[in-house]
Amino acid sequence: MARFWGGGITASSDGQFFSTTRQGEAMNLINAKYGHEPGLKAYTHVSDQFGPFATQTIPATVNEAPYILDGLLMTDAGRKVTEQYADTGGFTDHVFAVTALLGFQFIPRIRDLPSKRLYLFDPAACPNELKGLIGGKIREPVVSSNWPDILRSAATMVAGAIPPSQLLRKFAAYPRQHELAVALREIGRIERTLFIIDWLLDADMQRRAQIGLNKGEAHHALKNALRIGRQGEIRDRTTERQHFRMAGLNLLAAIIIYWNTKHLGHAVAGRRGINLDCSPDLLAHISPLGWAHIILTGEYRWPRK
Repeated sequence: MARFWGGGITASSDGQFFSTTRQGEAMNLINAKYGHEPGLKAYTHVSDQFGPFATQTIPATVNEAPYILDGLLMTDAGRKVTEQYADTGGFTDHVFAVTALLGFQFIPRIRDLPSKRLYLFDPAACPNELKGLIGGKIREPVVSSNWPDILRSAATMVAGAIPPSQLLRKFAAYPRQHELAVALREIGRIERTLFIIDWLLDADMQRRAQIGLNKGEAHHALKNALRIGRQGEIRDRTTERQHFRMAGLNLLAAIIIYWNTKHLGHAVAGRRGINLDCSPDLLAHISPLGWAHIILTGEYRWPRK
């Protein structure tokens, strides 16, 4: 069944908020976007075949963008991805730069797209009709002078010597003082400009991105249904235990997705066996994320004695 949904070469990623207790040494922080209670985020990557292949426990207040590449590089499934979809929280110039350097096509859904600006190598040559969209000039000498260090940084991330999130957070902390950070920002501006042009002209890209993000949202809904213990609150006091809790929830969701996929395949084979229609165009819209047929709380049978 999974082959009707995709080839495992595109993925989406998004963070999901979980409320926590105020005690312990873990990363329990308050994000006003989610209310007045402390919490954390589980940042999960989901493939086009609905399978979750990476999850990271991150503070509720941090920018999600640096963690996109961590999920892609930490597993073999992530390294096969060619198109990576993300929401507005993943939109930064540094992420555009590093994803391009590592061979991934980064496709974020950008909020307030009309306010974004394009960057050119020669703004003076821009047609008058587009001058209002130009944000500035690409500083090409900064990129060329730092190119060896840029390649060295990319190789360091691919080799696993340092997580991309750690490197990107350092670059974002001092972009004006560090030339390598400035060079990456300029590359990101080039990639972002090319992406915005492609996004406006390619309706199929917009459709693919929306489908990928919808799969991630549906995956969150499944995990919301599964976190029934302790009223869905993460009460572990250490960061390590919280990570185990999130990984366990992800594993349980993956088991349900696998079970549903397997039995959907049996159902399709049964229909074909009696010559009923099972068009691939229709099967592409079936999802293995349903749980209405699953007794989430178990079934209790009391002995008669």
